[in-house]
Amino acid sequence: MAVKEKKKGSQKKETGASGKKLRIKLVRSLVGRPRKQREVVRGLGLRRINSEVMRRDCPEVRGMVDKVSHLVNVEELDKK
Repeated sequence: MAVKEKKKGSQKKETGASGKKLRIKLVRSLVGRPRKQREVVRGLGLRRINSEVMRRDCPEVRGMVDKVSHLVNVEELDKK
């Protein structure tokens, strides 16, 4: 009986092949916003006003930013 080799780690597709990053900053309050919008902001890693995070430029992150574009500022950066 042959022994199969186990894969070490997962092979992730490189969606951000361009190497671009997004700087996302929360500029509006979450008070009074729908629960879904608060969850999206939290999913991006933002906690309070003026907090910033760096995320890779991929369709998933772009979709999240589009949902809360009225609450955040986004700046595209080239990876250096």
